[in-house]
Amino acid sequence: MAAPTKVLMLHGHSQNASIFSKRLGALRKSMGKGIEMVFIDGPIVLLPVDLNGASSAASFAALGASEANATSSDPLTTPRAWWKTNPEKTIAHGLEESILLLRDILQRDRYDGVFGFSQGAAMAALLTALLERPHLYPPFLVDGEAPHPPFKFCVAVSGFKAPGSLSAEIFGTSYSTPTLHVLGRNDVIVIEERSKGLLDLSQNKRLEEHDGGHFVPSKANWREFLRNYLTNPLGVIPSLEPRNIIQPTSDD
Repeated sequence: MAAPTKVLMLHGHSQNASIFSKRLGALRKSMGKGIEMVFIDGPIVLLPVDLNGASSAASFAALGASEANATSSDPLTTPRAWWKTNPEKTIAHGLEESILLLRDILQRDRYDGVFGFSQGAAMAALLTALLERPHLYPPFLVDGEAPHPPFKFCVAVSGFKAPGSLSAEIFGTSYSTPTLHVLGRNDVIVIEERSKGLLDLSQNKRLEEHDGGHFVPSKANWREFLRNYLTNPLGVIPSLEPRNIIQPTSDD
């Protein structure tokens, strides 16, 4: 029996591994035994001061993290992130720490691909690009070598390009790993213009849109589509809405 497809799951800003896993409960259950989703915590713990007054229930709900509580000692509700940014969203404090955490995780096991939501999608795409050119950030290397082979695929839901000079250096002009970009037409947290910065860097991209906002779509048709994509990202999988599809491009 073939080994299951193993997918590294990266949560969004203010979520954590537990919250993200619960949010994707229906999707997880639909994967069956052929796909294993591994949820991990971002290393940055967010305190009330980090949230700029955005630690209200309504603000957390908008980020897909209504369960989060910045004043609780319960690790299952602690809001986390992959980096902290400034109001202009031009820098990423703590990004290096997240890269080293992911290096250690990748060194211990093998993953077929990565799936991220929001800030986690930005981190997923950055990690995907770094695995293509690991020597661009020497601290990522283990004994001079990459800790893990390049991913077979990346899924970025409500994704964007991570800010800062390190991100710009890692991405360069583009990255080539097949990437599924999923965007919500009514997403007011990560708007289309912000997502376009990541789309433009993705050579082998597929774009799918849903009519909702800032969340991972999980209706039955989306569960089936995502299961099929994770099983065979290079396969011919009909688009949910054909007019919106961007299929992987060739180098001609």
